[in-house]
Amino acid sequence: MRDPYEVLGVQRGANAAAIKSAFRKLAKKHHPDANKNDPKAAERFAEVNSANEILGDEAKRKQFDRGEIDAEGKPRFQGFPGGGPRGASPGGGGFEQYSFRSGGGGGPGGGGFEDILNSMFGGAAGAARGRRGGGAQSFEFDTSTFTAPDLDLSVAMTVSLEEAVKGGEKRVRLPSGKELNVKIPAGVTSGQQIRLKGQGDSAPGHRPGDLLITVTVATHPFFKIDGNDLRADLPITLYEAVLGGKVRVPTLGGAVELSIPKNTSSGRTFRLKGKGLPKGGTSGDLFVTTRIILPDGNDAELEALMQKWRDAHPYSPRRDLG
Repeated sequence: MRDPYEVLGVQRGANAAAIKSAFRKLAKKHHPDANKNDPKAAERFAEVNSANEILGDEAKRKQFDRGEIDAEGKPRFQGFPGGGPRGASPGGGGFEQYSFRSGGGGGPGGGGFEDILNSMFGGAAGAARGRRGGGAQSFEFDTSTFTAPDLDLSVAMTVSLEEAVKGGEKRVRLPSGKELNVKIPAGVTSGQQIRLKGQGDSAPGHRPGDLLITVTVATHPFFKIDGNDLRADLPITLYEAVLGGKVRVPTLGGAVELSIPKNTSSGRTFRLKGKGLPKGGTSGDLFVTTRIILPDGNDAELEALMQKWRDAHPYSPRRDLG
């Protein structure tokens, strides 16, 4: 994946507000619902969301800037454990050194081959029973002490909120480069796993492992998930707040009209029953909170009107703050 700063188009010194603004613009631009004829829109949307998951999280952003995680949020290799530069053992070039001798004998580096096997296999070499004969040694290994290899594969998949609610089909790429079409069950949630039997790694003499897909529901540019409910900010104009009116509100099932009463303040919340997330035959609610947005730029007429109104009708909304 590309550098998340490059994906969102922001500088490394950008503040949280700039990152959030860049994400919202790109999420709206590349959202699959707005680009139904573009097969690559979902891929670009997922890339934008992945970049935001790192840069939008202060802790993850610091880890990425320090080089502790990569652009996919995975830990970077930090070297070998142990002493010396990058964990190298003294004189060992980063690896532990062993001296192999066929005899018994103690002393540094001279513990004998049986001791080496015991240190490597946690005492199970004993199951490596040495037989001396003619000055040579041979060993028999008890294979019952070894466990079967882990052939399961784990991958992550990001889906849009609409895909999580309605279900669908999505293509996922495996570490081997192979791609599979995966059916997304309706109602899937972040952290849920989808298991595909027999689609993991393979090894001679063993059944193929499974593919475990961990789902993440992408951050939506408008809705925020709150259990089965959805929450959203609803921008309204100054005159809609003062005079009231009907405004269109997006929902998962399509836009609906909401009546805004006269003299509605910014921050007032309205409940749209049954417009949240479906679960178990019922649906949560959608809560929209009004945010009064003034027009861009300076408006001389509006300023003059407000000055006249202020002089004739003064009031203080902060009188109870002390």
